[in-house]
Amino acid sequence: MTGFFALIAREIRLSTRRGGEALTLVMFFVMVTALFPFAVGPDRELLARLAPGIVWTSALLAMLLGLDRIFRDDHADGSLALLNHGQLPLEAVVGAKVIAHWLLTALPLIVATPVLAVLLGMDVEGWGRSALSLLCGTPALTGLGVLGAATTAGLRRGGLVAPILILPLAVPVLIFGVAAAEGGILAPTLFLLAISLLTCALSPFLGALALRAGDD
Repeated sequence: MTGFFALIAREIRLSTRRGGEALTLVMFFVMVTALFPFAVGPDRELLARLAPGIVWTSALLAMLLGLDRIFRDDHADGSLALLNHGQLPLEAVVGAKVIAHWLLTALPLIVATPVLAVLLGMDVEGWGRSALSLLCGTPALTGLGVLGAATTAGLRRGGLVAPILILPLAVPVLIFGVAAAEGGILAPTLFLLAISLLTCALSPFLGALALRAGDD
């Protein structure tokens, strides 16, 4: 377990040294959201009604930005091969990547949701539902993102292919995420949690399988 947590800390340190990635994702998240009031007009009631879909669409697009670096740098400098032959199984390595990627991408977006609430005219209850739905659903997006990145790690233009592979799989997460953010029914939130748990449980094994297949 010590090696597992050390690998998570390594990912966070590397991201910090690159600098500005989390801030870039947050800025993209906010800027994409800020475009919608210009597109649909300043009607606060309309914006508040569309807010759950806007927030989830912006979050999905923002999380796609960071996929290229999950495995590509480690694959290029040989670190991934060393990790593959280390004490930790490759499934644990991919699991650590999932946790680190969520901490570095999804968590800053959730923290930034109050800014979106102001831009979209959401009340406190609507903001709380949106933040809770992101908390429940972004692990699924993270698991899918890591799986897509593992599948395309050895490709020269894998950073362009991974989002195309992930988007169709992310549609159920988007649907239940918006439904949970709209509130009123508990079922969408439970479905969202189930999808996140299933994705996070399977993505380390499927990601490790994709990485091994890419090395063959």
